[in-house]
Amino acid sequence: MPPRRAVTGRSQEPRQRFVEELRLLRAQKGDSLRQLGEVLGWDWSLFGKMEGGQTLGGPEVAQALDQHYGTKDLLLTLWELAAGDPKQFKERYRRYMTLEAEALSLWHYGVSLLPGMLQTDGYARVVLAAGGTKGEELTRDVEARIGRRELLMGEDAPPFRTILSEAVLRTSLEDAEQWRKQLENLAEAAKRPNVTLHVLPHDSGPHGLVSTDVMFLRLPDGRTVAYTENAHRGELIEETSSVERLQRAYDAVRDLALSPAESRKFVMRMLEEVPCEPST
Repeated sequence: MPPRRAVTGRSQEPRQRFVEELRLLRAQKGDSLRQLGEVLGWDWSLFGKMEGGQTLGGPEVAQALDQHYGTKDLLLTLWELAAGDPKQFKERYRRYMTLEAEALSLWHYGVSLLPGMLQTDGYARVVLAAGGTKGEELTRDVEARIGRRELLMGEDAPPFRTILSEAVLRTSLEDAEQWRKQLENLAEAAKRPNVTLHVLPHDSGPHGLVSTDVMFLRLPDGRTVAYTENAHRGELIEETSSVERLQRAYDAVRDLALSPAESRKFVMRMLEEVPCEPST
């Protein structure tokens, strides 16, 4: 079924609408892609890829285009909608992503990877590529994951608690500089008033979530749902008794974890261990 269209004749699908507006505004102004690149200071091929739907660019590019076209925050708003659109994610994630955007609070346990909303661009790209994603799909998935970070920003951002197995912080990236940026990003995130970070040390022993990543969402209707994930599949769990069993396991893990203050110190120690780039 083709995308439903509004009375204006323009797409209501966020990514496609962003593309249409980019093309329309450039045509109205009479710019070539090369002229646009010269004026705004980005390689002109970036704007070609944005108009072709291959990439969304970044929020700073959308802001620069708004200034160039005199459209206030139109393109930035469309960029935000496209970046956060649940349709960008694979089918099994779609309902979860919709619920995540509505959540009043979130709490998480990670076995070997950082949660998406705390990942840097570089970390997200490496992780998604390791899972077999490549080409244009990789670019789109990285952008979609970056868009999730907005959930934890702003004055009304929901509380978010994450417990990270020490293995998460010991699984470094091959690129030391990218790994440093990721650890710095994690340290900065832990300073936000709505973010609580715990590290679960290796010597904590076996527990009920030893092989299971899980995210809990408290929803506006008072329900709590859970999303579990392993190397092969993810599952949205809404049945009350199953969610309660997972919550009891989570509470037991939290009792084993380092305090937020100790956890921040742990991250800083990891940062100190990252090899420095050799001086030239």
